Amino acid sequence: MTRRVPCPPAPGPLEAYAARFDDLFSTLAQRRGFREYLAGLLLPRDRNKTLTCLAGTEPVVGAQHASVQRLQFFLSESTWDHEQVNARRVALLLADPATMPHPGGVLVIDDSGDRKDGKATAHIGRQWLGRLGKTDNGIVTVTTCWADENLYYPLHAVPYSPAHHFPKGKRDPGFRTKLQIAAELARTAKAAGAPFRAVAADCAYGDQDGFRRQLAAAGLPFVMALKPSHGTWSYGKDAYTPADAARALTWTDPEYPGDWTVVERTFRDGQTETWWAADAHLGWWGPDGNVRLVVATANPDTLPAQATWYLATDLPRPGGPREADSPEPAADLHEVVRIYGIRHWIEQSYKQVKDELGWADFQVRSDTAIRRHQTLVTCAFSFCWDTWFARPPDREPVVVPTLPPTAGAAERGPSETHQPHPASWPKAVRAVRAVRAVRAWLDPWTTLQCCWRAWTNAPPPPELQALINAVGAGHPLDLYSPV
Repeated sequence: MTRRVPCPPAPGPLEAYAARFDDLFSTLAQRRGFREYLAGLLLPRDRNKTLTCLAGTEPVVGAQHASVQRLQFFLSESTWDHEQVNARRVALLLADPATMPHPGGVLVIDDSGDRKDGKATAHIGRQWLGRLGKTDNGIVTVTTCWADENLYYPLHAVPYSPAHHFPKGKRDPGFRTKLQIAAELARTAKAAGAPFRAVAADCAYGDQDGFRRQLAAAGLPFVMALKPSHGTWSYGKDAYTPADAARALTWTDPEYPGDWTVVERTFRDGQTETWWAADAHLGWWGPDGNVRLVVATANPDTLPAQATWYLATDLPRPGGPREADSPEPAADLHEVVRIYGIRHWIEQSYKQVKDELGWADFQVRSDTAIRRHQTLVTCAFSFCWDTWFARPPDREPVVVPTLPPTAGAAERGPSETHQPHPASWPKAVRAVRAVRAVRAWLDPWTTLQCCWRAWTNAPPPPELQALINAVGAGHPLDLYSPV
């Protein structure tokens, strides 16, 4: 058997990361497409990251360019398994000491709804899109994300197919609700070896009794939000809502808090705020029941709608009768608030970074291509953490050298003098400094080569080639240095 043809290397640390997946791709074209697709996702955007954008060609008119067609075939037609690629990515995260999950983390379950036109695309349908806050035509993907106070990364993602995609609708054996998909993904995360303290989700999942029962049956503790006025949680004279249960708690003032306990809530930027939390009674729910109702609020007197959480959890209360019998350690009010607070961090950061990497920018129709695109976005996300934690702390940015004038420049005449501008990164990327660190060398490496090739076919001068080699090796470019 002949040796494999070597693949053109990707720039900087991206080559070392991509090489860990090479055995999952059977051809040179697949290995090359994997590197090119990741590089395109990681570069800054000036438009939606469609295939023409990833390949660096003009939209529409550049669709037939060879580089675009190569990525199209890699995404839609080539024979590689996206599940194997994702399993390798997750295995690398679990094995790396810098990103290895621990039992104190949280498994965040959520769904991402993205608007799409047409009817021929897989998984598309008119459904609720949380991103838009309304029902519209689009695709919804259920995702799991492991997170703690220091980092977060996606684990698994499965698109939800509305009932009209199946011959028998909701009665079809292949149909699965978002709740069923979420429960399966939670079990998959546990089977993959990712430990976590509890599953956290918003009220779209927390209000569903069947979903909580599925998690409990799988031995997965949870902390989930409830709507303050959702339904009736008891019968007869005890019929009231979680908000009613919170109002029944005694409270006078901070000096005489009654049933409430002070807790410290920490935000993503390090800011802290004093909140109050209490175990409430709600019908057969209570501090010592199989499911606890925990209320956390910034003001127990007024229970402000935007600063009050109604949380359902099966984690036992310290000192309660279930503590000795439960397989899970007891969780006090501080711990319950911390777990659900991490879910809010993900809401503020994780989705924005996925969008910046082009999560919803695909323009393909098949189920395989959509799942592959989402897998590649999660690979790009994980690569940023891989690079961030592997970066030597003493690595200095590259200083831009002064280039001598060339013959081509003399022929074109004198150019205007431009003052250097401060680095301006997209607002969404500021949530993850790792993405910004990757772009500090990947963007200059791409731009310098494109600009020089557009100028002339001659080889770059030694100074420019040295700069290209430096940023291609993963050294960031100092954008503030004088030219």
